[in-house]
Amino acid sequence: MIPAVVRRWLARAAPALLVGAGQLAGCGTADPVPPAWKGGVLTVGTGNTTGVFYQVGGGYADAISTHLSGYEALVAPTAGSADNLLRLATGDVDVALTFADVAADAVRGAGVFAAAAPPIRGIAAIYRNYTHLIVRADADIQTVGDLRGKRVSTGTPNSGTEFLALRLLRAAGLDPERDIVREKLSLTATTRGLKDGTLDATFWIGGVPTVGVTELFGEAPKGSVRFLPVDGLLPALEREYPGTYVKGTIPAAAYKLPADVPTVAVSNLIVVDQDMPDQLAYDLTALIFRHRAELAAAHPEWGTVEPDTAAQTTPVPLHDGAQRYYHSG
Repeated sequence: MIPAVVRRWLARAAPALLVGAGQLAGCGTADPVPPAWKGGVLTVGTGNTTGVFYQVGGGYADAISTHLSGYEALVAPTAGSADNLLRLATGDVDVALTFADVAADAVRGAGVFAAAAPPIRGIAAIYRNYTHLIVRADADIQTVGDLRGKRVSTGTPNSGTEFLALRLLRAAGLDPERDIVREKLSLTATTRGLKDGTLDATFWIGGVPTVGVTELFGEAPKGSVRFLPVDGLLPALEREYPGTYVKGTIPAAAYKLPADVPTVAVSNLIVVDQDMPDQLAYDLTALIFRHRAELAAAHPEWGTVEPDTAAQTTPVPLHDGAQRYYHSG
């Protein structure tokens, strides 16, 4: 088997070698084959390894490597949405998964993007992320306001989870830095903390089902952890961030719960740098729909993607190449 490092080198070198071979064969008269962008290696920014971003991004990377001639895609585990956009701006990743609310700040150059707004363009809106607020049953938490004084994880720094968790806490009248004992943990560390009692509650915002949450409800003693509805905070969020969040439902069947959980949801986007070649952006968009069944095998959320809704990447403008795909069908 060829070592991974050699395969990556070959992926980068192959386009140039093909150009040279074409020129020699045609004695310099044939049009050269244009080299693949970034040497034919694309890095997909995902998220926590037990989260949906990682599964969704991994499936996309596999499809790119399998079906997009001249390209190999690598998966980068990251802190999530904001981290992905910051990495996109520096060239550490080439394709990024992100929440629409985080992308809105990036477009405006607000928050962590105040120093520089990354020049991002949309490929697709692929599914919705649902707020999972999970609490220990013995922590006496009936509302979000009851998190005051509790040990709460708001997710990995610069993640979409952290971004929305802080907004939800403020919408409930809590100061995240003063009114809770705030932890900034990965999903794996969070679920461990809920099981061993070192945490009282955790936020997780992602697709359904999330592997880490499934494992938590399968491994924790029955009845020791439960979901807390947060849909009551939607009016406050709408006043502050109009048109950004919607009401969502976590189906009982997703985690074998006694009932559906009403919650707050936000769209998830695939974005790229505005300088990505139009044809590559077109091909990356087309891949989603031409190989949707294959992608859905990586995570069922891929099976929910439809062209008419995928083109709605607001607040991020569509990449010209993606726009060409949606207009041509």
